[in-house]
Amino acid sequence: MTPPTLAAELPACAVAVAPPALAADAPRGLAATLADGSRLVRPRIAVMVLATVAAAAWLTAGRPADPAGLLWVLAGTALVAASSSIANQILERSTDRLMKRTATRPLVAGRLTVSAAWWLTALTFAVGTAACWLAAGWQPAAAAVATWLLYVLIYTPLKRVTPLNTAVGAVAGALPVAIGWLAADGPARLAAGDARGALAVGALATVLYLWQFPHFMAIAWIYRAQYAAAGARMLTVVDPTGLRAAGQALAAALALMPAALVLAVPSGSVRMFLSAAVAAGVYLLATVNFAVRRDDASARFLLLSSLGALLGLLSAAVVFGGPASLTALAS
Repeated sequence: MTPPTLAAELPACAVAVAPPALAADAPRGLAATLADGSRLVRPRIAVMVLATVAAAAWLTAGRPADPAGLLWVLAGTALVAASSSIANQILERSTDRLMKRTATRPLVAGRLTVSAAWWLTALTFAVGTAACWLAAGWQPAAAAVATWLLYVLIYTPLKRVTPLNTAVGAVAGALPVAIGWLAADGPARLAAGDARGALAVGALATVLYLWQFPHFMAIAWIYRAQYAAAGARMLTVVDPTGLRAAGQALAAALALMPAALVLAVPSGSVRMFLSAAVAAGVYLLATVNFAVRRDDASARFLLLSSLGALLGLLSAAVVFGGPASLTALAS
């Protein structure tokens, strides 16, 4: 992750073209600067994205022929994800200051200037895209750029316009699967007759898309009052009873069950089937509990269950889910 600092001594003649200072006040301690960097790039989201990319690459080709290349793709993806997070906070700074959960972010609190944030956005986007391109070609880089564009230019503005923003944001959340698939030469493998990797990755993308609905409905319920104060058109704001949010979450959790089982088909692993069934089943039960109760306790339990279910599915996919024909092309 790129910390929120561009600290560098520049000669006087370069001041006119140098990036602006990141903070308007006096220099802050290292711990405070790192904390602001974490708030800015949201590393927990980045880790989830990187785990998705790595899992997709593994399901496509197994052990990478070029481990260093995959690491560069992951590093580039992390930078593009950081760029999208910074850009999102630039665009939402007026609403972030109205919500307690976001009021301490660096831009809102004035510890980072907007111009400096744009510099960081451009720098991390450019370097990250270049890293993906140089390591694995233009296709993974294009998938990373598409994810950035969808998240920043479409999903972010839609949050103030329509509750459909969650459906759009879920696409952006599932797109990193394409980065891993393309980086592992998925199209070439599919053209050569190895369809198992494509099936596994397609199922993973479907799982990730559906997984986001209960996850974000839980968040939207917990912070519904803050979202309402900020003017965000979340489903829990449009329908304060929570019935529509519960219904959408429940429909997605029900659909996720067969998608998770399909994720196990290419490997033919009984342990993968069982792991997928357990993870999806627990998630479904937590969603049903929220749909029935619609209170903060059930929403928090659903949020925690969503993280556990995703971790379980990704871990099982890596440990048990590699296609049985991974070596077919090499033989």
